[in-house]
Amino acid sequence: MLVMKLLIYTGIFLVCSAIGLIKSQKYTWRVEELKEFKNALNMFKTKISFTFEPIPDIFAQISGSVSQNISSIFRIASYNMQFFPAGDAWSKAMDADILNINSEDKKILKDLSKLLGKTDLNGQISQIEITSSFLDEQIKKAEKEREKSEGMYRKLGMIIGLGIIIILIWIHKKGNV
Repeated sequence: MLVMKLLIYTGIFLVCSAIGLIKSQKYTWRVEELKEFKNALNMFKTKISFTFEPIPDIFAQISGSVSQNISSIFRIASYNMQFFPAGDAWSKAMDADILNINSEDKKILKDLSKLLGKTDLNGQISQIEITSSFLDEQIKKAEKEREKSEGMYRKLGMIIGLGIIIILIWIHKKGNV
């Protein structure tokens, strides 16, 4: 009986700790995705500046060069451009719920759609640079938020697990008295 209780308590602690770890990991993923978007935008800027390829082709190439979630956004946008103008296709791709970024990050990235495919080369490059500079600020904010919250969620998961175990032990002892 004691072994069964220890296994249950250990399981509760491990599950709560894992939930805290997963929640804390989202802060790291957000920073990584923002940096990956910045990298992808730099690739996009370089390609439209020097290769003069169509935007759907560039997005398809970028999707093969970046991490999975970001790759999916560029792949979706490239596909959507078969049916919608470039700006609308990008905006619709950004609505996909596969990213770890927050709504402010998403809004900044969606703003890229305002001039995408609607202006000349210099206008699009200018919009990419503006979006990139806003991403720099978001990366700084995300790193500060990660530093502040990541450890808190890890510890919170463990504390909640221990709290549940203490309550269960207390309830069990109270029932046996």
